Amino acid sequence: MYADRYAGGRRFSPTGLAAAVGINVAVIGALMVAAPLVTAPPVPDEPLETYRIPLDPVPPPDPAPRTEAKTQPRIDAPVPPIPLPPTDTWTLQPLPPIPDQPAGGGTAGGTGTAPVDIPVPPPALPVIVAPGIDPRYADAFQPAYPPSEQRLGNTGTVTVRVLIGIDGRVKQVERVAAASDAFFRATERQALSRWRFRPGTRDGVPQEAWRTMTVRFVLDS
Repeated sequence: MYADRYAGGRRFSPTGLAAAVGINVAVIGALMVAAPLVTAPPVPDEPLETYRIPLDPVPPPDPAPRTEAKTQPRIDAPVPPIPLPPTDTWTLQPLPPIPDQPAGGGTAGGTGTAPVDIPVPPPALPVIVAPGIDPRYADAFQPAYPPSEQRLGNTGTVTVRVLIGIDGRVKQVERVAAASDAFFRATERQALSRWRFRPGTRDGVPQEAWRTMTVRFVLDS
């Protein structure tokens, strides 16, 4: 009987619940607005100190384990036998004899060539041209008659060797034979002063050369 009385006197009211929730929210909001803002005092920046910490050396990596190559055993495959033709269908023929090789490397009875010694021609000799008389001075070759020999009526010949330079002039006179000293002296003076030649050449190049000359002394009758 008491239970029914209490149960019938308390009923759930949605309006009262909403009012209670609204009051709690309002109180909490007021507390949050009214609460003072608390901030920590600023901390001054201090210099950062660093320390070097020694580290143990890194050990080298372990070498990779060596793996030995495994050699496979060699297996020789059997060689199949080559079938041979029956012996009654073929016969061995002897090879023909090799002909003897002649001396010199040629083939006997053939057209091969043997080494032949080709004579080497000797070097060409130089072309030497002897000096000749310059025709422009042909009248100047006769020496003057020595007065002493002319008074005595003597005649004779003189043979000399003269060295002719590349300019055609006589550079030296050598006595070969003379009828008298007077005849030789007259010939020597004439050769050194008046004789002119075309110089001798060697392969077209002028060079000094010797030439033998003979002069006759004859009185006019």
